[in-house]
Amino acid sequence: MPTTLDTSSILDVLRPVQDPELQKSLVELNMIRHVKVDGGHVRFTLVLTTPACPLREFIVEDCERAVKSLPGVESVEVEVTAETPQQKPLPDRTGIDGVKNIIAISSGKGGVGKSTVAVNVAVALAQAGAKVGLIDADIYGPNTPTMLGLSDAKVTVQQSEKGEVLEPAFNYGVKLVSMGFLIDFDQPVIWRGPMLNGIIRQFLYQVQWGDLDYLIVDMPPGTGDAQLTLAQAVPMAGAVIVSTPQTVALLDARRGLRMFQQLQVPVLGIVENMSYFVPPDLPDRQYDIFGSGGGEKTSKELGLPLLGCIPLEMPVREGGDRGIPIVIDRPESAAAQALVKVSQQIAARVSIAAFA
Repeated sequence: MPTTLDTSSILDVLRPVQDPELQKSLVELNMIRHVKVDGGHVRFTLVLTTPACPLREFIVEDCERAVKSLPGVESVEVEVTAETPQQKPLPDRTGIDGVKNIIAISSGKGGVGKSTVAVNVAVALAQAGAKVGLIDADIYGPNTPTMLGLSDAKVTVQQSEKGEVLEPAFNYGVKLVSMGFLIDFDQPVIWRGPMLNGIIRQFLYQVQWGDLDYLIVDMPPGTGDAQLTLAQAVPMAGAVIVSTPQTVALLDARRGLRMFQQLQVPVLGIVENMSYFVPPDLPDRQYDIFGSGGGEKTSKELGLPLLGCIPLEMPVREGGDRGIPIVIDRPESAAAQALVKVSQQIAARVSIAAFA
């Protein structure tokens, strides 16, 4: 008996198709919606768990192949959209209204390019279509305004039902708050722990964030007050550890990683920055200035994903100094492509955790 082309038959043939990351049926996850059949023409909506899905084209092709296997199907039209899942709540930690996922970008030591990774990951997620905010939690060295082209911006204070709130600065699709907006250009911040705790909580709870899929927090290096305040204040989707391949950086990275684990914050994975140097006049050559393979070795030893390896290229520094992140300034560069892939991997790990 021939199969009747209708919503039921389309869902039945799509039921075996799985989300590769979640390892579950798209139909069971309610990711297939609004099925329409018009003669031999089939249309439906595929709702991904993140706009930055790294396997988007692969999933679409699987869906098209499954539907075209039905007799009578002449064409398949798949509209792709995304609904980012809300991270799971945690006891004794207060979430932020409208913010679905809070992700810390951290490092064990300074100078490994943590802020560069945080800024470019935030912009890459925004370019993919996500709603993104960024907190510069490096209170003593607030550099993200410069990197986002917002060094001359000022945040405004508004009155709300909850009292005074900050209106974040905005550029490249990313909302930003930073201590750099609240002090003079060369003014040092000479604070003890309790004051640091207070400003970080203000950045979390007294900012007009609106609806966000991801709130990226650029942490200061180390395992101090800022990390403890963040981990104890809000439920976090996870932390990302940034390191260079060299041994001393990886030793400190492991300490930072263990700190988050002790505070019951999931570690999403490791990013190896400055993996190798690409000279601008010899783009086919690579030099392992800081060693090689350290991130991969550490990730295997700790049983964590290596989210990506980012090469050291001069345009990364140049774009940061000019306030144009490399994912925008030089999207064709190896570093930009690696950073986009890192952003996709982070988004994928957050989705996996939400459905675990």
